[in-house]
Amino acid sequence: MSENTPAHNFHIPVMGIGYTIDTPAKVAQYGISSVISLVDDMLIEKMREFYSKKINKPYIEITNKIDDFRAKRITAYLDLLDDIVNQKFKELKQNIVNKREELDKYIEMLPDFSEIKKEFIKILNQKDYMKILKEWVHHNLTAGSIDVNIMTKLDKENFKNKEKLPVEFNDAHAALRGYANSKLESSIVLSAGMNPKLYSYFEQFDDFFPDKAGWIKKKIILKVSDYRSAAIQGKFLAKKGIWVSEYRIESGLNCGGHAFANDGNLMGPILEEFKINRKTLIDSTFEIYSQALNAKQKFCPNKPPVTKITAQGGVGTAEEHEFLINYYGLDSVGWGSPFLLVPDAVNIDQQTLDLLCNADENDFYLSNISPLGVPFNSVRGNTKDLEKAELIRLNKPGSKCPKRYVAVNKEFTEREICTASRFYQKHKIAELDAQGLDIKRYQVAYDQIVDKSCICVGLGTPALLVNELDTKVEGVGVSVCPGPNLAYFSKHVSLKEMVDHIYGRINIIKTKKRPHMFMKELNMYIDFFKNKVNEVKGSNIEKHIAGLQDFKEKLNAGINYYKVLFADRYKSMRSGIINEFENLQKELNGIRLPAGKP
Repeated sequence: MSENTPAHNFHIPVMGIGYTIDTPAKVAQYGISSVISLVDDMLIEKMREFYSKKINKPYIEITNKIDDFRAKRITAYLDLLDDIVNQKFKELKQNIVNKREELDKYIEMLPDFSEIKKEFIKILNQKDYMKILKEWVHHNLTAGSIDVNIMTKLDKENFKNKEKLPVEFNDAHAALRGYANSKLESSIVLSAGMNPKLYSYFEQFDDFFPDKAGWIKKKIILKVSDYRSAAIQGKFLAKKGIWVSEYRIESGLNCGGHAFANDGNLMGPILEEFKINRKTLIDSTFEIYSQALNAKQKFCPNKPPVTKITAQGGVGTAEEHEFLINYYGLDSVGWGSPFLLVPDAVNIDQQTLDLLCNADENDFYLSNISPLGVPFNSVRGNTKDLEKAELIRLNKPGSKCPKRYVAVNKEFTEREICTASRFYQKHKIAELDAQGLDIKRYQVAYDQIVDKSCICVGLGTPALLVNELDTKVEGVGVSVCPGPNLAYFSKHVSLKEMVDHIYGRINIIKTKKRPHMFMKELNMYIDFFKNKVNEVKGSNIEKHIAGLQDFKEKLNAGINYYKVLFADRYKSMRSGIINEFENLQKELNGIRLPAGKP
């Protein structure tokens, strides 16, 4: 991929497992970058077979009998995606006389302030524009990046002939190796926190180190929740001679998928801290990075490599997008959940699409269905939950667990199993039965056990349904994990319509009740705080009181920050919002902490 300035200042984050598994093949030729999940190598292999047949490319199956099959499947699929994107992009640039629709679509979707767009229009107004257009297109247009995502904690141990394999064959390690061995020039997104063993494994691959021109072929994007986490992880990697090329800040609660809530820091103040300390972060990390590269006797650039700061989580209007870019100096903003309503960009089955279009605020909720034990954004009525409810009704709770990607529990076994599996839930319920609880307490505990869902299958199934692939192993139940922001979008749209909405050329949100993204996140954190307070009542109060007080103080500091921000710099975007913040502050301060000594 080119090192030129990206065509767009938005990106499509990873969504679930199957929703964006082939999104680059649909949008990268238009200069749009997107992220695919590397969790499910079985799905990846099915998609490689599907696309190989679609483009008449020979396909040889990589079976699970082959050594290192997980990494090899990932490498083969990423190489195929790269071929597809490059071919589509090549055709787009070459067809400037006949079938110019794709080139026009590329240009039309660019933001109106784009210099490329302005230059293109200027060339078309020249008499003999065809003489220079082809060469201009070749040198000025860029494809979107084919980025990949690894959840660092999904690093399940693997076995062969009942013997545990070395750590490099763990799931996340193998996925990293699969990406590292591919021919992609792109980025790998590391999410869900630091995994020291995995981070150390990056040192084994030359593509993550700069060449003699300072170019890093494969870059690292850290998805982080705050500045402190970014600094710690960035410097940890720098000590190994590995540079973080982008810090991607995500809202702790106002996001899709797993919600990694922080301790009360709100997104606005977090972005402000990055804005203020951006140079300090880069310079202090580069000092460590240089020392490490010199110690390894590797080429060291004389200045820090390009470092981007981006953000995502709850953005839904052109106003919000533009403000994030201009005020906080962000390089890109992630638009995730709204793209679930764009069938020509993601895999979304019709039933789930209809569900999302018709859902309102009350249908989107923070669930406990994830086997990881982390709050998980979901929507009521998804077919995987309906399937789960029927099994519970039949007194057969739990999944057959055909893929085991979220197997992290050793409570009943030496080898990791999933808490959504039938085996785990059967043993956990038997343990519960032996406790002799009253009916009410028993039901609460029982519901917590059987609520866990087989999301590693359900999140991949849409790709199979949309592309009419076999679902014998997976079944047809679909899990979906949109952020609450999707409640304000009510119809499916084309890729061009969504891009036009992002840049303010059209507005696809019909309701006037949508709260600002910062306000929505604050509301969610206050609700989250209330739940935290209620959870400690009757327990070891003194152990938690200091943490609750700190959480409350950070929320108050965040509200004060917003009142100043909206009064001084953001006032054109929403009248009366200061009063809304003040009312929420009163609500927050009205929450009484449990009695105890701080």
